[in-house]
Amino acid sequence: MSALARTSADSLHGIHADVWHAHALASPVQQVQATGDAVLDAQLPGGGWPVGALTEILQPVGVHCEWRLLLPALAHCGQGPVVLVAPPHVPFVPALAAQGLVAHRLLSVGAQPVGSRLWACEQALRCADVDAVLAWLPQVRSDQLRRLQMAAAEHSKLLFVMRPASAFADASPAALRLQVQPQQEADALQIHLLKRRGPPLDKPLHLQARSARMQVQLASSQAYALDRTAAFA
Repeated sequence: MSALARTSADSLHGIHADVWHAHALASPVQQVQATGDAVLDAQLPGGGWPVGALTEILQPVGVHCEWRLLLPALAHCGQGPVVLVAPPHVPFVPALAAQGLVAHRLLSVGAQPVGSRLWACEQALRCADVDAVLAWLPQVRSDQLRRLQMAAAEHSKLLFVMRPASAFADASPAALRLQVQPQQEADALQIHLLKRRGPPLDKPLHLQARSARMQVQLASSQAYALDRTAAFA
């Protein structure tokens, strides 16, 4: 090892443990919420979704994988409201409740103009009882996202913003940025970590499209159906 390399290595060892090194995942000061998937947790700073920061989820037009991705965390993030700002579809509440997100926690705001959606997001983030905010913002500027990031940080809230995949090249203040798309052949989700505090992840992650609980329920239903068929054969 050259003298310069030794000096550089020695200087790194002397850096305080709280200082983040770019070659390693950060250990954020803020709280995190486990995603419910060990593979994904292992690749996120602190081991989960950041609380008090903006997480941006990019998806192809017409694709909505956000519930599969976020439901385990939302079901366990507290007992307060989960605010949905301008959701494109009405969620199927019985299916969410079966996986732990009870109906009385869901609060939907049907704002349409971008300004109204942003205002609703900020008000929800300021509400002490709210645990998480999910917002669908297909058209939004970087400075507007920065305001949401600041509000989430000030009030320590989970904040998820869903945007189209075409926003890939746009600048974003998000602490965490993901691109998600389904893989129907493998019944899985493919996730590219576009931005995280840590080294880049060259290969995408592949997560099961159905939660473990849902797989058990489907298997039980299929077994019951087969038994019923055999009984009447």
